[in-house]
Amino acid sequence: MSRKPGSMYREIKGQAYCRREYMGGVPSSRITQFEHGTKGDYAVRMTLRVTEQCQIRHIALESARISANRYLAKKIPANAYHLKIRVFPHNIIRENKIATGAGADRISDGMRAAFGKPVGTAARVKADQRIMTIETTQANLAHAKLALKRAAIKLPSPCYIEVERGTSAAA
Repeated sequence: MSRKPGSMYREIKGQAYCRREYMGGVPSSRITQFEHGTKGDYAVRMTLRVTEQCQIRHIALESARISANRYLAKKIPANAYHLKIRVFPHNIIRENKIATGAGADRISDGMRAAFGKPVGTAARVKADQRIMTIETTQANLAHAKLALKRAAIKLPSPCYIEVERGTSAAA
């Protein structure tokens, strides 16, 4: 069975379904790391924020993290930035798998007992919530901004970048 498109799970519907102790067989999150680079006192902090409330699947978060970090690793030395994912996918996504093809009517139950089995997790985010943050030096501002733009393409909601300038010694 192929995975269903992320657009099916984008909208927040109903109550959050996140108590793992009551259910079995929840697949683990694909996100391998939530922080990259070197923590420190940087001159610039850039934050990627969503404009609408939505659910972001763990696969989309991992894809955004990989694209941003790969660009930063190529353009900036590892000790000149710190990337952090600010949301965690707690909400469990269920899917009622329906058989298709020849003889599917004899195999499938259709909508009988259609609660669904867990197929993944998602982070529920509100409008203007922080998704990802990059801290870097003033010289690397353009590279960090482009990395966040590349990450925003992977997310289901329109995003904007907020730039804050810190008061560190590097400024």
